[in-house]
Parts: sequence; C-alpha cells; structure tokens
Amino acid sequence: MSSPAMQASAAPAATSSPLVLTPMRNRRRPVRAIVLWLVVVAILGAVVWGGYRLSQSMAVSRSAALPTTRVKRGDVAMTVTARAELSGGNSEEITAPMTGAGEMHISFLPKAGEVVKEGDVVLELDTTEQAYKLKEAEADLAEAEQQVIKARADGAAQLEENRYSLMKAKADVRQAELDCRKNPTLSAIVAKQNDLALQSAKDRLAQLERDVANYKATGEAGIAIQEAARKKAESQAATARRNIEAMTVRAKRAGYISIRSNTNSNFFFQGMVFPPFRVGDSVNPGMVVAEIPDLTSWELKTNVGELDRGHLALGEPVDIQVVAVPFRKFRGHVKDLGGTTGPPWNRHFECKISLEDPSPELRPGMNAMVVVNEQVLRSVLWVPGQAVFESDGRQYVYVKSGSGFAPVDVKLVRRGESQAVITGVPEGQIVALANPDQQTEKKAGRGGAMQALPK
Repeated sequence: MSSPAMQASAAPAATSSPLVLTPMRNRRRPVRAIVLWLVVVAILGAVVWGGYRLSQSMAVSRSAALPTTRVKRGDVAMTVTARAELSGGNSEEITAPMTGAGEMHISFLPKAGEVVKEGDVVLELDTTEQAYKLKEAEADLAEAEQQVIKARADGAAQLEENRYSLMKAKADVRQAELDCRKNPTLSAIVAKQNDLALQSAKDRLAQLERDVANYKATGEAGIAIQEAARKKAESQAATARRNIEAMTVRAKRAGYISIRSNTNSNFFFQGMVFPPFRVGDSVNPGMVVAEIPDLTSWELKTNVGELDRGHLALGEPVDIQVVAVPFRKFRGHVKDLGGTTGPPWNRHFECKISLEDPSPELRPGMNAMVVVNEQVLRSVLWVPGQAVFESDGRQYVYVKSGSGFAPVDVKLVRRGESQAVITGVPEGQIVALANPDQQTEKKAGRGGAMQALPK
C-alpha cells in the first residue's frame, strides 16, 4: 500500500504532464505542412518533366519516321524512259481504196510478220456490192445502147417522111403554078380559086420546111440524150471495174507485213486497247490496214507524256533495249516529234526514233525500252523528284525546321523521272521525301482505328 505522502506527490505530476506535451505538438504541425508541400511540388515537377520528355520523344519519333534527304549539288543527266514498238522506216502503207462506198469488209489479210514478195496480194476486200453495181451499170449500158439505136432509127424514119412530105408539097406548088397559067383563059372566079390554091400550097411548103428543120433538131437532141445515158452507163461500169480491181491490193516491195490496230469503233474508253485488223472487219475508204516497212531503215515509235515534250530535241541520243534481243543493246537518235494528242487527262505525243545499228534478229512489231539521254546540267542543285510538291501553281519543298518541317517555295528548273533541278534552298538543306501533314493524318487515323478496336 502506498502512503498518503506518495499519493500526494503523484497527483501533481499527473496534472502537470499535459502542460508539457502541448507545445511540442504545435511545433510539429509546420514541419508536416512543409513536407507535404514539397511532396506535391515534386509530383507536379515529375509530371511536367514527363510530359515534356514525352512530347519531345513523340516529335523525335515523328521526325525519325519521315524519310528525308539533303539538297545536293552536282551534274544531272536528265533522261526520258518509254516503251516503243519497232517498225521499218518509210513504210509502204496498205490502205483501203477510195471506192466511194460507206464501208467495206476484209476478205483476205496475211498474218502479222508474214514475209511477202513484190506483187503478192496483201489485202482483199469483199466485192459483192461493187459486182452488183457493175451488173447494174452493164444492164443500163445495154439498154442505153438500144435506146440510141432506136432514136437513130426514129430520126431516120422521120427524115424520110419529111422528105416525102416536102417533095409532095413542092409538087403541089408546081401544079398550082401551072393551073394559074390558065387564068387568062378562065373566068374570074376560077382564076381566083387557082390563085388561092397556089398561095395555100406555098404556105404549106413553107410550114413543112420549118417543121422539117424542127424535126431534125428534135431527133438529134433525142439521140444526144440517149448517147449521154449510154456514156453514163459506160462510166459507171468502168468505175465498178476499177473499184473491183482496186479492192485487191498487191505489195509494191518485199518485206514483212505489219498489221495496224483497228480503231474503227463507235465507242472509246480510257485505257482501251484496240485489236489488230483481221478478216471480216469493216474498213472505211482510205483507212490504213497494214504496212510493209522498209527494213533498210528501222525506226521505233513511242508515246511520251506531255510534260516531257519540251525536254526532247531532234538528234538526241537514245539507248534502246529490244525485249526479244536481250543480249544486245542498240543505239539510235530522235528522228521526229509529232503533235500532242489524247484526252485532257492523258496528253501525249508521238516520238519517232531512228535505229542506227540494226541486226538480222529484228522484226516489225517487237517491243523495246528506250531511254532518251538529254543534255547534262552542270553544277546544279537537285533533289529526288518526290521531294518537290505542287499546289495551286506553286512548287515547294518541306524543309527541316526545329522539331518539324515547314514548306518553302522553290523554282523548278527541270524535272526528270527521278530527279528535280531546283533553286531557292541552299545546298545541304534537309528536306522531306513525303508530305509531313499526310504522314500525321495517317498516324492519327491508325491510332483512332486501334483505339476503336474492342479489347
């Protein structure tokens, strides 16, 4: 048991302890607030720094994903590449004759590449219509000849009849004159009757003489009309014979047959390939059906895009690779540049290339790849062709600027198939090979699509 003194001493100690702890708690509260604020600031700083690093990494990744190149300076050899078809120069064209008919049909045509000799038949057209016209013209000619004979016979008969009537009228006048000589011995009434009879005979003779002249002119006109009809029938028959003869075309030189494409169609669509002519096809007068090339002077025909028209000139050297003769390369030069043709969305022009070193393996119609070597531009700035963009009549490139790319206008000096000569940016400048905006849109589209997928 504790004594009263010990209890008394313990009571004041118990009552004094709260007075000692309260100041220590008050001192701890500001420290905790400071620590809390430091933690919040640290978290915010970490968030800001992470966002900054994330944006930087995304920009770097976008820049790294975009293909780029540098503007270079050097010599640029511009070239134009195209597909061509081999043919002989100064070809003999096999054309449908000018028969005046609407259309004709092919009844015979050699195969493409077939060897023909001078005088061989290379084209025959159906002569059924011309044969009918010939028969009709010959029938008209026979009828016209009979009409001429009849008109001449009628004219001769009329002439004889007029001669008889004229002789009779003259005899009547002579008889009336003899009767009038008796008037002095006859009564006045009879004498007057003789005078009237003489005058009537003279009038009849004069009228008959006029009628004879008219009959003669009418007969000659009738004969002339029938002669004209006969000549017309003769001309029609001769024309039909010439047409029939012309519808069989013979070769004027020896060589290979090259068949043209049949463009005689009532409809056309972009990219349509016309088949070659064949037996049974219809052709119009004057249409070229085939040709016989002159194998002593080979040439190639190709269609070049309108943008390359101003880059070519006569005499420029050409490298030629014939598909069927892969073991040998040929040389040539630009021989002729034709006019621009084709629809507005696919304008092109015909270019003829003369082959300088032909070989016996070549045949008309063979395909070839031609590379036209243009002039060399010395010490110029150039970039790949895909680095130059065009919009609203201006040309520009995307130049590296900070973490992205900015469009800069340039002047396009020349554009080839793979290179573009420009001015307006310095040498060594980094430019994009693709549109950065389109690349960003594609990535955004892919991200949205991935997010839309169910997980």
